[in-house]
Amino acid sequence: MVANTLLLFLVVLNFAFISGCAPLPNVSGIIDETTTAGPRPILSSKGLLSQKKSDVIMARLKKSVDPTDILERHVAVVESVTDNPLTKGNKVALLADGSDTYAAMFKEMQKAKDHINLETYIIEDDEIGHRFVDLLLQKQGEGVQVNLLYDSVGSMNTPDSFFQRLRDGGVQVAEFNPINPLKGGEKWALTLTHRDHRKILIIDGRVAIIGGINISKVYSSNPFKRQTNEQTPIHWRDTDLQIEGPAVAELQKLFLDSWVKQSESPLIARKYFPALKEEGNSLVRVVGSTPGETNRIPFIVYVSAFIFAQNSIYVTNSYFVPDAQIITALTAAAERGVDVKLILPGITDAKLALYAQRHHYSTLLKSGVQIYEHDTSLLHAKTAVVDRVWSTVGSTNMDHLSMLHNDEVNAFIVSREFAAEMEKMFVQDLADSRQILLEEWRKRPYLPRFRGWFVNLFSRWL
Repeated sequence: MVANTLLLFLVVLNFAFISGCAPLPNVSGIIDETTTAGPRPILSSKGLLSQKKSDVIMARLKKSVDPTDILERHVAVVESVTDNPLTKGNKVALLADGSDTYAAMFKEMQKAKDHINLETYIIEDDEIGHRFVDLLLQKQGEGVQVNLLYDSVGSMNTPDSFFQRLRDGGVQVAEFNPINPLKGGEKWALTLTHRDHRKILIIDGRVAIIGGINISKVYSSNPFKRQTNEQTPIHWRDTDLQIEGPAVAELQKLFLDSWVKQSESPLIARKYFPALKEEGNSLVRVVGSTPGETNRIPFIVYVSAFIFAQNSIYVTNSYFVPDAQIITALTAAAERGVDVKLILPGITDAKLALYAQRHHYSTLLKSGVQIYEHDTSLLHAKTAVVDRVWSTVGSTNMDHLSMLHNDEVNAFIVSREFAAEMEKMFVQDLADSRQILLEEWRKRPYLPRFRGWFVNLFSRWL
């Protein structure tokens, strides 16, 4: 896509303005420094629980799954690097692909009574984008306050007239870090690679939908088997998550914080934080990240989860250009007997990222990691499920752009029932994927080997 090419150019240009690049943290060192004190109190709809009640919840959960350090040691590591609470009483529902996600979005937006907050990387001027605009304007006309925050690079192909129509209808619209220097201000050069890669929809402060799905027609078609006609539209395979319960307030805080940083116009006062009740049984921690110290949290969370896994690691990721610590954590897990499976893209909109991804296959396969390439559609999902109890759905890719340069958001769910749903979805994706076998991989031609090695030299900018 054009946006990806421009983003790579901006990364290189930005590097010319800023000497050096912030390194990713040493997760093993963080683990060594983490105290053995128990997890912090869990947040409920009525406030923080007592430590005793929180411990009872975690103890009950531990008894329901196979032995795992995810529920104790991993949680302690995460809480050492973030103030984001673990919230109880959430209802979470998987939304596989654009059709399910858009259906859920339109259903919830139709029911909006107070406000709709939408934050997205891409909103396109196509039939899906027009459906969103029509409904958002309808709700604005009904007295529902609509607020839209979109990324300047992700939505660079969307004309100003698209957004002006929304503004004319009363919708508040903000552009994240404009690439136009006339709009970017004195810090324009410093914000070129700082992109808003989040996808968040919040309705009335009670329901939220997050994940990897942008607003574009590429998500609305049905998957198809690989075809030789290059003009055939490619379906994008992605995953979102609908959340109801106390965790929605944590997502609302992220949206409001981003708005304050990006818009000169304050949000019109609404009931952004209504009283929330418990809607389900899932424990959810919402983690939002921005460049700097906080943007390293998703990286720490992923590596820590892999390090403490004792049974299984199932990862689906769209742009897999990992740091050495992720490779080490995955290979070490496989070598100690953990069932490690990765579903990665076989079809891509970013060939350099695909070449860099494949550079790591030999190391992973030799350790026992099982790798599958999804080849019936373009894989864009960013999910993981570990030890049948810990899961994540969000916008974060396993590459340096996500870990160091973007605003991202992930929900980390602690729930045996939800993990089972995640594993079921993973198995379905396996059926549409081709396994990469070590013996066959060793026989690949020398040109792809060299290409992967060479491109990986520039992995920090992919």
